[in-house]
Amino acid sequence: MVRLGVTGGIGSGKSLVCALFAQLGVPVLSADIIAKEIMGSDDEVKQQVLRLLGEAAYRQDGSLDRPFVASMVFSNKSLQKKLNAIVHPRVEKELDRRLAELEKSGVKVAIVEAALIYEAGYDRRLDAVIVVDADERERLRRIVDRDKSSPSDVLKRTRSQWDVARKLRKADYVIRNDGSKEDLERNVRFLHNLFTHITQEGM
Repeated sequence: MVRLGVTGGIGSGKSLVCALFAQLGVPVLSADIIAKEIMGSDDEVKQQVLRLLGEAAYRQDGSLDRPFVASMVFSNKSLQKKLNAIVHPRVEKELDRRLAELEKSGVKVAIVEAALIYEAGYDRRLDAVIVVDADERERLRRIVDRDKSSPSDVLKRTRSQWDVARKLRKADYVIRNDGSKEDLERNVRFLHNLFTHITQEGM
């Protein structure tokens, strides 16, 4: 099975790219969704997060208060590093488990969507990484519109990740998301055909 990573800067459109791959029948595992599941259901993780960030990290119903957690970690690199040390190993273990299940079931191509693929070193477990990129001003506008965040808050989140240029240098493939949705769909179909061909050649 070909294991692909999809990453990119905040607002680049990586989730849209993954949605287009999913429409073509490629299973997509979201590291962000898995992290939310773990932080909401794993009692050991919850206790560690509470010790790190305090009672305000969770709402009264026991769900994670994501805006609060984001406000804490995106402005404090030390806290972010400590939170990642709690959550990332468990996320990676779950990703490994789900990928193994997909391969066992006969899936030929699967995708891991994660903002921090390179930062977490998970690229070493993948066959290739696709970096989705777009103009910085456009990325900023998308996130401000989507999350109703201030530009300064978005910039804090951006600075918590690797510089986009650094990701682009490491990328195996790059998808530009500055054009139309049709352009994006065409690029995704091209890569889908490429990886499908690779798996067929390997059979």
